[in-house]
Amino acid sequence: MTPNQETGFPLYIKLPLILLGLVLTTYILSGLADILIPLAFAVLIAILLNPLYVRMEKKIPKVPAIIFSILLAIFFLVGLFYFLSTQIAGFVDKVPLIQKKVSALMTYADQWSNNHFGINLKKQIASIDSGGSSLVRSTLGTILGTLSVVVLIPIYVFMMLFYKPLILDFLFNIFAEKHSLRVAEILSETKAAVQSFMQGLMIETAIVCTLNSIALIVIGVPSAVVIGVIGGLLNLLPYIGGLVAIALPVLMLTITREGYSAQLLVIASYLVIQFIDNNILVPRIVSKKVQINALISIVIVLLGGALWGIAGMFLSIPFIGVLKIIFDRVDELKPWGKLLGDEVPTEHVGMVWQKRWDRIFRTMQKKKALVEQQNVEPKQASETGG
Repeated sequence: MTPNQETGFPLYIKLPLILLGLVLTTYILSGLADILIPLAFAVLIAILLNPLYVRMEKKIPKVPAIIFSILLAIFFLVGLFYFLSTQIAGFVDKVPLIQKKVSALMTYADQWSNNHFGINLKKQIASIDSGGSSLVRSTLGTILGTLSVVVLIPIYVFMMLFYKPLILDFLFNIFAEKHSLRVAEILSETKAAVQSFMQGLMIETAIVCTLNSIALIVIGVPSAVVIGVIGGLLNLLPYIGGLVAIALPVLMLTITREGYSAQLLVIASYLVIQFIDNNILVPRIVSKKVQINALISIVIVLLGGALWGIAGMFLSIPFIGVLKIIFDRVDELKPWGKLLGDEVPTEHVGMVWQKRWDRIFRTMQKKKALVEQQNVEPKQASETGG
């Protein structure tokens, strides 16, 4: 076998193996969702808390440093939920009015659908209500599942920070010593880029929540702060979340007000905020190296939702960003990193290669023509001399 001869498997063997690996990975991720979802959230939180933990470890012992970092994050989340709960309390006061308005809208919609399509919405709703007991059971199951996740995530974060040297030791040991410098470089750059990306994402979300809330307060939307914060969180889901975020205040105004001028103001203000977010906040706050193109963003959010539900939709973008960071730093995976990114080349590499080969062929043809001309001239000279 010559040195230049390929030693890899042919495509008709590699392609089925890749597809089989994808199917098995999807099956494992789906079957172990209850374990992997809190673990995935814990990984992101551990990465965010690592700089704080490193600073605290220089001043106090390891275990107290980890506990203090986790408690600080818990206090932040508790404060956020307390703030939202006080706002939601004001929203609850308006529930009777909302119910009355929804009832009137449902009556009108029932009459309209029955007259035009022969569909009785009340019967449809009654059939949905007949499964109320199963809905209660599923709701209780969801609450218990959420409580288990809330308990598991701090434990996972503690263990990840405590066993960080062991995890890093494993990552270095699976590669040969000659690759250690390259591994250290990839780990260092990946950690820094992920921390920058996640911190930028949090700052961007906070700014969007603030802008949404201010705009809705000015327009006079009921429960403006709650809806604005929800819209900012939904903004983490590219494109899809933005549509839902606009629909919430529009629906609230439709229920509580007459006319449509306020709804148009909400749509216009949200479009302006989205323009500011996409063209100013994201390029300057979120790491430019982790920008994912629109096609991949939509596909990965839908795949995450199909796999892990709402949690999967929120986790999909940070983790595809982590994958892009890794792909961009491994030579064999750089084409995949470019595929995920949003930098569109003016011409694809096939055209570049084609132009290069055209230049080579033209140069060869010129050399060939020059050689033929040089061979013809001596013949002509000898014939003239003869």
